[in-house]
Amino acid sequence: MSLRLGLPVAAGILIADQASKWWILDVARLPEVGRIPLLEAGPFALDLTMVWNRGVTFGLLSGEGSWNHLALALLAAAIAAFLIRWMTRAENRPTAIALGAVVGGAIGNVIDRVRFGAVVDFVDASAWGWHWYVFNIADAAIVCGVLALVADALFRPKPEPKERT
Repeated sequence: MSLRLGLPVAAGILIADQASKWWILDVARLPEVGRIPLLEAGPFALDLTMVWNRGVTFGLLSGEGSWNHLALALLAAAIAAFLIRWMTRAENRPTAIALGAVVGGAIGNVIDRVRFGAVVDFVDASAWGWHWYVFNIADAAIVCGVLALVADALFRPKPEPKERT
């Protein structure tokens, strides 16, 4: 049952991620426009801002080597394969859903690395003059999935011990 729950979540995240990136690149043409303000409410702002992320989370390991993007794509694909294996053994629905979110996001970013040599990031959120790292739907799914896995691990009720007979 875990795969039947987690894989559709992964597919939905992947489709939403790739569709949003297509829209950003080919319809909104954000690389040419540069910035599109979406929301300004007091100290909060949400903009579309084009960033090519050549590294991993928060731009770490963003070397310009010709093989760097392929090495990062292979690493992310291997992690996604490990998570799919974990998904086959997920103990509950929240774990299967969270793993699906992480897998869908990871595969979405792998596709970018193979296609473009970098990940398309475009959501820029800020508050009180502080900017979060520019991200995309895949990144948001990965973060939410990991947070759900951590919360499940920390707060899942302990199983009742079996009685000895």
